[in-house]
Amino acid sequence: MSGRALPMGVAPATMGAGPAYPVTRSTAPVPAGSGPAGAADGAARRTPRGVRTLRRAARGLVIAAVAVCLVAVLPAAAFAHVKVTADAAVQGGYAALTFRVPNERDDASTTKIEVQLPADFPLASVSVKPHPGWAYKIEKTTLATPIESHGAKIGEVTSKITWTASGEESAIKPGEYDEFSVSAGPLPETDQLTFKTLQYYGSGEVVRWIQEQTPGDEEPERPAPVLKLTAKGGAASAPVAEPAATAAETGPDAGVSWAIGLSAASLVICLGCAAALALRWRRTG
Repeated sequence: MSGRALPMGVAPATMGAGPAYPVTRSTAPVPAGSGPAGAADGAARRTPRGVRTLRRAARGLVIAAVAVCLVAVLPAAAFAHVKVTADAAVQGGYAALTFRVPNERDDASTTKIEVQLPADFPLASVSVKPHPGWAYKIEKTTLATPIESHGAKIGEVTSKITWTASGEESAIKPGEYDEFSVSAGPLPETDQLTFKTLQYYGSGEVVRWIQEQTPGDEEPERPAPVLKLTAKGGAASAPVAEPAATAAETGPDAGVSWAIGLSAASLVICLGCAAALALRWRRTG
């Protein structure tokens, strides 16, 4: 055998076994935690499945809480419209109409209200209930074709009623609402009456509640107040009036306070559950 040194990693040839083949050294596998990626993977594997489940549940509760707030609070604006109601509004009869006017502004008071009576269904008799701190003005129009009421021909009817606050102390302030009453009749033989209304603020802004809604379409942004009428001989309770709010309420409508209260309670419950889950996974993590 020759005395030459063999290169490192090459085994000596075996007699009669053919040519020699190099022998490569094997490399030991790198542990999972030896690098940044491996450390993260190892940490994920060490996290118990129950903790990961708790984390996902907590995130779901927070998302649910936010969704409840959006669903409950956003539609609350729909409650803050000018509306007209009546305890009973039967075709051919008389009714005491109540116009509910909320203040939707945070920096101005409502100082004047104009209610236009329906021109296509003129009302022969209209009388206004005095409202403390407010003066009212009645405007009349002459009909092209007189209407008949109790055997008499009526050629002139009320077309608009305007209420004006006597001062800032009687104006409808932010966070408040007020109601104005009118007695009217005989009510015409139609399904509903529309009372287009203008709301004046002390800042000079005028909100026009005059948009009419088409059946089947979404409610417009500024819908005109609509009074549903009951047919003669029908149930007098068909046009349901909204329950009057109590003096303790300070919001523009009871529906707004209800919606905000519901969303706040849901948010507190969901966040409380999320906090409990977070504390639990910290103890078990």
